[in-house]
Amino acid sequence: MSPLVVALIYFGSFLAVGLAAKIAIGMWMKKSGVDLPDLQAQAGPNRRKHKAFLLGAWRNED
Repeated sequence: MSPLVVALIYFGSFLAVGLAAKIAIGMWMKKSGVDLPDLQAQAGPNRRKHKAFLLGAWRNED
């Protein structure tokens, strides 16, 4: 088996699982009527804002 096929199978399976989880969580959040700002609001005004390193870039949570 060529290395390209092995890489496609290996990385493709991770992408497929991630995509399935993203879709399932999105459907569950729509069904329950919850959104990310709603969840962040539950933490209250004293919630610490932080910087996060996400996919090779710094992101400020404002």
